[in-house]
Amino acid sequence: MDYIKLGHTGLDVSRICLGCMSYGEPTRGNHAWTLDEATSRPFIKRALEGGINFFDTANVYSAGSSEEIVGRALKDFARRDEVVIATKVHGRMSPGPNGAGLSRRAIMTEIDNSLRRLGTDHVDLYQIHRWDYHTPIEETLEALHDIVRAGKALYIGASSMYAWQFAKALAVAERHGWTKFVSMQNYVNLLYREEEREMLPLCRAEGIGVIPWSPLARGRLTRDWDDQSARSETDEFGKSLYAKSAEADRKIVDVVAKIATERGVARAQIALAWVLGKPGITAPIIGATKLTHLEDALAAVSLKLTPDETTRLEEPYVAHSIVGFS
Repeated sequence: MDYIKLGHTGLDVSRICLGCMSYGEPTRGNHAWTLDEATSRPFIKRALEGGINFFDTANVYSAGSSEEIVGRALKDFARRDEVVIATKVHGRMSPGPNGAGLSRRAIMTEIDNSLRRLGTDHVDLYQIHRWDYHTPIEETLEALHDIVRAGKALYIGASSMYAWQFAKALAVAERHGWTKFVSMQNYVNLLYREEEREMLPLCRAEGIGVIPWSPLARGRLTRDWDDQSARSETDEFGKSLYAKSAEADRKIVDVVAKIATERGVARAQIALAWVLGKPGITAPIIGATKLTHLEDALAAVSLKLTPDETTRLEEPYVAHSIVGFS
């Protein structure tokens, strides 16, 4: 495993981050395809054995049970100082007008709930899951600053927003002397490259670590276009991400398959190697519901694409509608 600094911080993270949305009680929340605790634990253990030290979850995943499962597994399989734990806040966790969002009340309540579920006194990276259009960014940033000052989070990060919003947040934090975001968790893969226009250059200019979600396009880059998985059949959000670009996307999936055959490796390794090779990318966040998914991700770290292969992969791409912010 290779390691890299998270943006301009001194924190070393593995080039692969294990996304833990796949691990949660299927009867809790909206993801009936998740793996329960007994089934999840081997994935977390194998990730650690493979050198992954970076684990990302969220309070909203499986109604909090993802944090519970991840926290218990990491406590059993690793020392706290060996792992980097990231979680997120924004989604609805309780009914009523104050049960979601990025108000000071929501953030102060949810950080304590996340720490309790994770079984730790701090998280390494606390991220806002989406932009809150109903709360002033000043209120959000000051609350996050106070959490860092209290030692409940070491760093803060953001996810999926417009570049102008991220630039505004960075400027507001600097103006007030508050803790600044050190990472951006956004949507980047061979089927969706719109972040290359504004967000990725902004992050490079500001020294922000980039930890993309869905680097395999929810598995679409790993199988034939018409093949389905248990998740894809019920994943309405995932379907919305690719509804308007099927013709062009199918061509890219075909190229991934051809290069994988030529190389004698799994398609996932080709798609991940492309993400890992993009300037400014820190660590793509991969989901794994089969151990082969994890093995392919580990192998992708050492796979380098040739310039010709990169050109072939990128050539069919067409501009896409902006998605992934909801």
